[in-house]
Formats: sequence, C-alpha cells, structure tokens
Amino acid sequence: MDYKKFTASKNNKNLKRFLSVPADKRIIFVPQCLRNVKKCKAEEFGSFYICAGCGACKIAAIQKAATDKGYIAVRILKGGSTVKKAVRDLRPKAILGVACYFEGAQGIKECEKRNIPVYFYPLSRDGCENTDLKLPALLKIIKGETG
Repeated sequence: MDYKKFTASKNNKNLKRFLSVPADKRIIFVPQCLRNVKKCKAEEFGSFYICAGCGACKIAAIQKAATDKGYIAVRILKGGSTVKKAVRDLRPKAILGVACYFEGAQGIKECEKRNIPVYFYPLSRDGCENTDLKLPALLKIIKGETG
C-alpha cells in the first residue's frame, strides 16, 4: 500500500467534515517520538503522556494552540495501537492525527470504523525517535486556517 497516497486521499475526503466539527469536540494525537526524551517533562498516564509545556520540543506549541482553540485534549501516544483506547475514553467527534505515514494510515482505518473524521498531518522527519514536523502549517490547521 502507498501510505502517502492513501493518507492524502483520506485528507481530501475528510477535511471539510473535520473542520465542521467544533474545536471543543476535537482531539489531537501526536506520537511520542516527537518528544525530546532527554528534556521532556511530560507526565505519563499508562498508554499516553500529557505535555507539561516545558518547551523542550514542538509539542508545547501544539498544546498551546489546541488549548487556545478549545480542543478536548492533546495526547502524546506511545504507539498507534493506543488510538482505539484513547478514542473510546475521550469520545472525540474529530481527530487531528500527527504521525509517520504508516501509523497515520493505521489510525485513519481505526477511526473510520467509528465514523470519526481524521485529518492526518505527516511528520517531516520520521523514525522512532527525534522526529520532526513543520510546525507553522500544523498550527494553521489547528486554528482552522486552511488553503
């Protein structure tokens, strides 16, 4: 499967529906590989972390933008398999998912089973640690500024 084409196709299909859901019914999932593990002060809660806002990585800026916009939460997930549990516990009506293409495709498939629109935002550098993303473009999506 070409995960890049799959996620792009799903983004095209889901964008309007994702944006039509009020921010206070949306959640953001980011991968733990985006954390700066040497400096991160996030608090661990079983299958996920909650950002402490320490500024050691880009997650603090994502957290601030999401809080300012009124999102349900930002969850730093330990793996794609934790999406199902987080969705069940938090019951979002839409998800902004940040991940590598493979994990993003898996998350989209899981959420489609529950009829939850997902907008996928790919990492610009993936791997299992020291990953990165283009923050300004992601912040625009969080704020609902597309185009």
